[in-house]
Amino acid sequence: MNDHLEPSGSHFIKAIIEGELASGKRDAVRTRFPPEPNGYLHIGHAKAICLNFGLAAEFGGTCNLRFDDSNPLSERQEYVDSIREDVAWLGFDWEDREYYASDYFEQLYDWAVVLIKKGKAYVDDLSAEEIREHRGTLTEPGRESPYRGRSVEENLDLFERMRNGDFPDGSKVLRAKIDMAAGNLNMRDPVMYRILRAEHYRQGSAWSIYPTYDFAHGQSDSLERITYSLCTLEFEDHRPLYDWFIENLEIFPSRQIEFARLNISHTVLSKRKLRLLVEDGHVAGWDDPRMPTLSGLRRRGYPAGAVRDFCNRIGIAKADSIVDLALLQHCAREELNRTALRRMAVLDPLKVVIENYPEGETEELEAVNNPEDDSAGTRLVPFSRELWIERADFMEDPPKKFFRLAPGREVRLRWGYFITCTDVVRNDSGEVVELRCTYDPETRGGQAPDGRKVRGTIHWVSARHAAPLEIRLYDHLFTRENPNQADEGKSFIDNLNPDSVTVRTAQGEPSLAEAKAGQSFQFERQGYFAADSRDHSSERPVFNRTVTLRDSWARAQKRS
Repeated sequence: MNDHLEPSGSHFIKAIIEGELASGKRDAVRTRFPPEPNGYLHIGHAKAICLNFGLAAEFGGTCNLRFDDSNPLSERQEYVDSIREDVAWLGFDWEDREYYASDYFEQLYDWAVVLIKKGKAYVDDLSAEEIREHRGTLTEPGRESPYRGRSVEENLDLFERMRNGDFPDGSKVLRAKIDMAAGNLNMRDPVMYRILRAEHYRQGSAWSIYPTYDFAHGQSDSLERITYSLCTLEFEDHRPLYDWFIENLEIFPSRQIEFARLNISHTVLSKRKLRLLVEDGHVAGWDDPRMPTLSGLRRRGYPAGAVRDFCNRIGIAKADSIVDLALLQHCAREELNRTALRRMAVLDPLKVVIENYPEGETEELEAVNNPEDDSAGTRLVPFSRELWIERADFMEDPPKKFFRLAPGREVRLRWGYFITCTDVVRNDSGEVVELRCTYDPETRGGQAPDGRKVRGTIHWVSARHAAPLEIRLYDHLFTRENPNQADEGKSFIDNLNPDSVTVRTAQGEPSLAEAKAGQSFQFERQGYFAADSRDHSSERPVFNRTVTLRDSWARAQKRS
């Protein structure tokens, strides 16, 4: 376990664990993170990862990584690999404790036989639709299946033949025999096994039947002797069923504790909906930087430490709520401000010609890499007669509080000289295409010997040395704060933001072409950007904007 990972603060789950350890009810903390490998992990999973690994570390216990892979129709090795990568990226180490529910299939089968022999399970011939019809409602009890009274011998024979592949898919299921009048619908003879001839990504065609998640999940926890099975609130109604299996099988009792799942504004965290976005081409894959997947956040440039900090700040609660996406962005800014190297890049270039600077001459100016970190040192930035500046940093007829470049006005170039605009060049359409300026050679480094002050400082790039950059500017993927709220006859897809990404060609310092994929920078006065992990190369530098410099979360906290 990494020493730098901080505990997640005080919350009700920690209080329960502390109480049980103090009373002797439990003698160890063993947790697990049990994803189904049927998609990529998202920021909601990060909350569960930090909770499970964090508690284990805090109490000197262990946390397993287990893949709950009991559904061959949707699970792939690709997802296993991505999950491993994401958990490791967050900074957690499961050491040699990597497990798979599919490795427990034989034991699960044997336990199903135990329940049949106890008269606690039976083979049912009802179809899936008929089982739903017999189930009843929240206000009406269910009806017993006509096959519920089969003898133990008949059930054992049929269940073995189900395993041997003697029956068509979907023709029979194994159900727990509990109570069709139970108030909790999960206790109304739930399905434990279904016939399914499908290739399993790890088990191949070895099995013709597969356990349901509800039967495999709790028993897998028991096999690994997990002391605390931490789940989100949607599993609260399943807990009596998991306890029923444990009690009737007389196996190790894990304690399930539920907590509220993560909801974030302008974001969907349903794996089904995220898969729909990918499969229908609304985004460019699971790692699209607009996606809330951990691979998408990583590609966009979010540091793992910022994600952990976010999970720590939101805490663990029992009630659902929506967290402002601005908090996650704030966490990213705080970490990147400390760690990201500074560079200059011009996103909307306007040419500047310094008429009194010698033609063909180049000099190098010293620039600080990170004012928050003295150890980051300095770099040399080329300076020449022709520069690029931001188009927004010039106005011909500026308002009173505009302190940047204008005709006859002097400004400071970041790390450079004072320049004054002397002329404006337009094209045939009247658009400003070039500025003519002069510079004061006595102001190198941004200081005037005579002590005169200028109000404005702008960034720039030497035109002769600039590296052309592809810049991808990202906004919310959804226009609504709660994308799941759709107008009548609409779906969450109708809330997609058509302007969630804008691509620009920019001009940057030449060193940016040599940036490593995934490396983060602060583009001065612009925001934080990361070299794209897929498309970036020295021949085609591509940068994704992680977050802007403006921090709406911090401003809102000050107002409150």
